[in-house]
Amino acid sequence: MDGLQWWRQGDAVTQATALLLLAMSVASWVAILWKLYLTARARADVPRAAAAFWQAGALDEAPARVAPFDRVALVLPLVQAAAQTMNPASRNAALAGQGGLEQRLTRSLRGALHGVLARLQWGQVLLATVGSTAPFVGLLGTVWGIHHALQALAGSQQITIERLAGPVGEALVMTAAGLAVAIPAVLAYNWFGRSIATIEAELEGFARDLRALLLGSGDAAD
Repeated sequence: MDGLQWWRQGDAVTQATALLLLAMSVASWVAILWKLYLTARARADVPRAAAAFWQAGALDEAPARVAPFDRVALVLPLVQAAAQTMNPASRNAALAGQGGLEQRLTRSLRGALHGVLARLQWGQVLLATVGSTAPFVGLLGTVWGIHHALQALAGSQQITIERLAGPVGEALVMTAAGLAVAIPAVLAYNWFGRSIATIEAELEGFARDLRALLLGSGDAAD
């Protein structure tokens, strides 16, 4: 039985389950490919962008030096947030501009860091959800397919293992499909989790060093 014939013979529940697995697979692979691109560039760019920052002569020229090395903009938002905070013209009457320099710098760097980390974490929830639910969606399709097959065989005069094996085997394909969707998502989630943790540690360390530099420099006088 080819896929088209199986699709025509399936009922609404079977078809909906198959479409759901297909959508989960497409979504997880889109997330995997995007995160492969992002993490590959981040592993190469974050150390180079940080090194470019420390080679800058002044904070004002640091964003221009960092930008060419930070293709996915992970270090640059931190540098820009720090430069804006250190600019006296950035202070205003709003609550965001109140407080001492240490408070404003901490708040600014924390907001920029959270935004960067949110980009790195994008897709992790999707991969975890697909990895944990796809096997059960496939199992649902299998159980429903076996139920549907047994109902079709209930009216037969003679039931043999040959007649039963075909429909049941076709139903079990849904379990295999669920595993085929879940396994790549689980593997990708674990691998990206380790890669992202390393990049996050580098970014957090850079943010701490940047804060310590600016608060300890002569320019940090409020």
